[in-house]
Amino acid sequence: MKKRVIDIVFIIIGSFLFALGVNLFIIPNELGEGGVTGITIIAYYLFKWSPGLVNLVLNSILLLVGYKFLSKLTTVYTIIAVIFNSLFLHLTEGWSISSNEIVVNSIFGGVIIGVGIGLIIRVGGTSAGSVILAKLTHKYLGWNLSYGLLFFDLIVVFSSYFIIGAEKLMLTIMMLYIATKVMQFIIEGINSKKAITIISNEPDKIAQQVNNEMHRGVTVFSGSGYYTKAQKDILYIVISSQEVVKLKNIVKEVDKDAFIAIHDVRDVFGLGFGEIVKAD
Repeated sequence: MKKRVIDIVFIIIGSFLFALGVNLFIIPNELGEGGVTGITIIAYYLFKWSPGLVNLVLNSILLLVGYKFLSKLTTVYTIIAVIFNSLFLHLTEGWSISSNEIVVNSIFGGVIIGVGIGLIIRVGGTSAGSVILAKLTHKYLGWNLSYGLLFFDLIVVFSSYFIIGAEKLMLTIMMLYIATKVMQFIIEGINSKKAITIISNEPDKIAQQVNNEMHRGVTVFSGSGYYTKAQKDILYIVISSQEVVKLKNIVKEVDKDAFIAIHDVRDVFGLGFGEIVKAD
């Protein structure tokens, strides 16, 4: 119960930051946005329709269509996010900040929006809209959530070219890229993990040094080369990004001809890492 309350607090904070990014930095500078928010901003520029109201209507429709692809908890969190996003967009509609530097505003808009959406997604919710589509591509195509969101956002952004013009379109793309990188940082954290696959003629020596010097566990798989048919042990190790250089030095000292593949890992749970938390 305590975790659920904390999650909802993060969703509310994320929704507030998202609304600030839109009303303080995007609309005053006549920039665009992606997804449903981008459509609401276009509607505001053309017809002066309330972004909060349009956001609520469009996201509710998308949620009705896509809720079956989300878990029960994610659906509840998304409903909360949509309600508070729309509420804060309405409440902060008249807010302003004294800054005429459009590039600076674009950068800060990207940072604040990235933090806002990142907080919502990190606790298991979505802001609906293109985030639902990004979650679908992540589930069925394996796309990174952040880049899936960027893809769908850019479709809407390029559609706004005829309203905001080329220069502000370019600034909008820059802002979205910043938002994507910030969101990825919020979701994955500062200490991202790497999965390392090592194929070497000296697997025992490498595994022993990894155990002794890095205090990391090593998993050993049996494999063989397709052409040579030679049997080899394959090492699999999960470490933090900061430990990659040390591991590479260990492998280089033991077997400079070893094959190393480094993979990004979004979440790691279990012994030596985070505790597995049940999500319903």
